Amino acid sequence: MSFFLNPKGPVNIYGYFAGPNPPTSFNPYSNYPSIDRTAFLSPFTFVIGDVTIGPGTFVAPFVSIRADEGTPFYIGKESNLQDGVIIHGLKDEHYKVNGKKYSVYIGNKVSCAHGSLIHGPAVIEDRVFVGFKAIVYHAWVGEGSFISSGATVINGVKLRKNSFVPPNATIDTQKKADSLSPVPKNEAEFAKEVQRVNTEFSPAYSLYFGKNRCSCGLACG
Repeated sequence: MSFFLNPKGPVNIYGYFAGPNPPTSFNPYSNYPSIDRTAFLSPFTFVIGDVTIGPGTFVAPFVSIRADEGTPFYIGKESNLQDGVIIHGLKDEHYKVNGKKYSVYIGNKVSCAHGSLIHGPAVIEDRVFVGFKAIVYHAWVGEGSFISSGATVINGVKLRKNSFVPPNATIDTQKKADSLSPVPKNEAEFAKEVQRVNTEFSPAYSLYFGKNRCSCGLACG
């Protein structure tokens, strides 16, 4: 116990869980996540079921990606899921992307900021920014869109490319979605910089924690 109360150096406890979904009546087959070797799962993350995570994607601490009800999930390359992001989906609810059904589809270079919730059925196209504690549920978000902090996008709406959702707004009708303005230049630059910064985290943290990990998620060697 004294080791934990008074450590003599860095304590590298690398703990996350990535494993199959439990079989249920509505999802009877267990599937394992498919995680690219260049992606990074932080300590205290939870990834369950048929989840694909692409190259260079960074998953921060306390992220829950749970494909145990709605399934499958797809997360593209060089995206980032920041601390406390939750991804879940409803059973038998899907969107079709490139001819395949997904409960949750997140494209390339997407930033999901701290505490945001993505609940399927949902599609988030490339280079989208989802702000702090924002909610996307039963919605399709077009490429390059910016969802501000505290905003909600729901009810089957489809946001066109480069849509700007203001802070704390609720976009729950297609009329509201169609009336959104383009993303302001300063917000577009902010989103681009957030994505760039987070892209560096996957290789950096991989070096910090080491890539030689057991299947249980603990660093070995």
